[in-house]
Amino acid sequence: MTTACSTPPPSATTKINRVSGTIVSSAMKVHSLLGPGLLESAYQACLAHELRKRGLRVETQVPLPVVFEGEKLDIGYRIGLLVEDLIIVEIKCVEAIHPVHQAQLLSYLRLSRRQLGLLINFYVAHLKDGITRMVDGYGWDR
Repeated sequence: MTTACSTPPPSATTKINRVSGTIVSSAMKVHSLLGPGLLESAYQACLAHELRKRGLRVETQVPLPVVFEGEKLDIGYRIGLLVEDLIIVEIKCVEAIHPVHQAQLLSYLRLSRRQLGLLINFYVAHLKDGITRMVDGYGWDR
């Protein structure tokens, strides 16, 4: 008689790494089909479409309030893409990523209490050169 063995559910880290890998491969597909130079909104829409085709939950332009002295203030911040309610993806199409772009993503991570973000610059010739992975939180290998 054979007994069925159930595999344990993947750890949070494993799931986050799997989802981030899917995001990166999807972004590479979008970049290879569209090339550099379009508006950020075009890449965002195409990446969201591709991620949904791959079975991931994707929200776009998610409002991000700032909590100040116990009050939620809607200041107008928007997360570009929120994938599986885990990973923030910020899309850029600029000649170079500057510290202010990284600070923006880090601030979004802290305000939303998410731990992983991807900053993807579609302006580059080879997308692997335009991806920055940012981590915020405890218990993560930085």
